[in-house]
Amino acid sequence: MSLRSKALGAVLGAGVAGLSLSLLFGAGCGGRAMHVTAVPPPENPQALRTPEAFAGIGDKKERSRALFLEASRVMLHPRCVNCHPVGDSPLQGEKSQVHDPPVARGPEDQGVPGLECTSCHQDRNAQLARVPGAPKWHLAPKVMSWEGRTPRSLCEQLKDPSRNGGRSLAELIEHSAHDELVGWGWKPGSDRVPAPGTQAGFGALMAAWVKDGAECPREESRP
Repeated sequence: MSLRSKALGAVLGAGVAGLSLSLLFGAGCGGRAMHVTAVPPPENPQALRTPEAFAGIGDKKERSRALFLEASRVMLHPRCVNCHPVGDSPLQGEKSQVHDPPVARGPEDQGVPGLECTSCHQDRNAQLARVPGAPKWHLAPKVMSWEGRTPRSLCEQLKDPSRNGGRSLAELIEHSAHDELVGWGWKPGSDRVPAPGTQAGFGALMAAWVKDGAECPREESRP
C-alpha cells in the first residue's frame, strides 16, 4: 500500500469515528448537541475519580449517569458485593466464593442461633486470625442484593425505598459517606484488596449524582 493510500485510509477512519461519536452524542432531541465529554478512566484501578473530573460533561443528565457509573465501581467491587449476596450465605475473596466455613444468613440476616455473624466477626479486624470485622457486622437483606447487578439495575434498586433499606436519597448519601460497616470496604485488613478510592470520595460521588438528578446509566453501560 502506498503512503498516499495509507494517509487516505487514516483520514477516512478518523471521519467514520467522528461520525459515530456525532451520531452517539452530538444530536439530542430537536438536533440539539448533548456536549458529552469523555472522561478518561483512572490509570490506577484502585483510584476513584472525583466529581470535578466530570465537570466537562455539559449535559446534566449525562453527567449524573457518568457519576453513578463511577460510584458503581465501589458497589460492584467484591468488598461490597460479598455482603450483598443473592443467596443465604455470604461470599468472600476476590472471586466472591461461598463463605468457608459454611454459614447461613438466618431470619435477621445476622446468622442462625448459636452461629451469629458476630460469633466470629468482632467490631474490628482480627489481624492475626485474618477475620474481618466492623461494628454491626451482618449481611444485607436479600431485597438489597447487589450480586450480578448491572450499573443500571443497581441504580434503580438504590432509588427504590422498598429495596434500599427504606432510605431517602439524602439518607443514602449519609449512609454511603459515614456508615462504619460501609467504611470497612476501604480498610479490609490482611491481604484483601480494598474498594476503589476512599469512603469520603465515594460519598462525594453519590452526593454529586443526586444533585444532578440521580439519573441511571443506560443498560449497556459498564464501570
